[in-house]
Amino acid sequence: MPYGSRLAAMMTRRIGRECVYTPSARLALYLALRRWCRPGARVLMSPVNDDVILFVVLAAGLRPVQAPVSRWDGNIDPSAVPESTWRDVDAVLTTNLYGLPDRVVELRRRCDQLGIPLIEDAAHAIGTHVDGQPIGTFGTAAAFSLSKHVAAMAGGFLVVEDARTRRELELLRDDLLTPRRLRDDLTTTLRPLARSAVRTLHLVRPVWRTMQRLNLLERDEFRMALHAPRLAGSARQAPSLTAYEPWVRVDLHGFRSRHGALVRGQLELRMALLDGDLARRRAGVSLLSGTTWATPALRERAGDGPPSLFRVPLLVHDRDALLGRLVNHGVVAGYVYDPPLDDYAGAEFVEPSPDPSAARWFAAHTLPADPLLARRIMNALTRERAIPAHPPLPTTPLLDTTTTPPTPLGQ
Repeated sequence: MPYGSRLAAMMTRRIGRECVYTPSARLALYLALRRWCRPGARVLMSPVNDDVILFVVLAAGLRPVQAPVSRWDGNIDPSAVPESTWRDVDAVLTTNLYGLPDRVVELRRRCDQLGIPLIEDAAHAIGTHVDGQPIGTFGTAAAFSLSKHVAAMAGGFLVVEDARTRRELELLRDDLLTPRRLRDDLTTTLRPLARSAVRTLHLVRPVWRTMQRLNLLERDEFRMALHAPRLAGSARQAPSLTAYEPWVRVDLHGFRSRHGALVRGQLELRMALLDGDLARRRAGVSLLSGTTWATPALRERAGDGPPSLFRVPLLVHDRDALLGRLVNHGVVAGYVYDPPLDDYAGAEFVEPSPDPSAARWFAAHTLPADPLLARRIMNALTRERAIPAHPPLPTTPLLDTTTTPPTPLGQ
């Protein structure tokens, strides 16, 4: 029986496509990129994205091409991508940022016209639908994450179209897995329980401040340190997951560790709770979408009923300072993707966006709010007198927003 087949079967029943179980979404995405993109291929993607995803793309031996994005949700704006860029890319990678869907219908149409794969990063979007169809079923393949939902902190899936492809990818996955260690399995199992206890006992603020003082966080800023000379040297070995592991493993060291029965059993139990988790998220999104800080993109989606988002992007002024003050209210808001990847990595490692203004504005003003903590966050923002932010009109030149060094936040 293939590794993780029971979990894969649970996901197949949910989404209606063949699934490969992986220890993480980042490993699932790497498998997809290796399977459908030749080394040196150019991949169109949003610059408002986790830096880990950038390094997964580089590890696959590919050239990340940064796309213009919507100023309201940070996802690719297909109409703003120059035709010359469309003709020169070999694949498209979506983000579905925070669970708000990419314009997948249009992206799929363009990919079909060009004969290139559409790969969906659905790590934030396990509960997202477009026109009644689940995200993860529009593209050639899709990567999902359990670590982003039901407090699992491990586990992922690669969703593909047919059983033959699934079997091929299971073999490739098995070659990339590292051996199971009991200590790692125990840590993976206990971490979600420890995090839940911290929240239940209202210890978020002292625990977080202590981790900061003891330098226990892997990121001093929103982005991890680039280490450009070392990164450039790794390119000589690409495609190679091992060469890029120092970057790809950040925040999830067991991203390709073979999970034993203890971890897989816990994940099965947590997957059974997923529908309840998604319902609670919808309730939180409904509350947050009615605030003055909510992006209009969220209000438009809420018209058909609140979506089940992983995080709710709120747009605020003085975001960096505000994030630091929210810790005093017991709220640690991670998943801030600032600066955009082309500003972060530079032209040596990515092809910059032809119009970076919207990405810069969105990245600098977005506060990702956990919908499961909606009331606490709303009360905190009210007490802090948070000011809603509104982007300049498209006809007005956008300012290149420069922010002060951000408060250290983990992902």
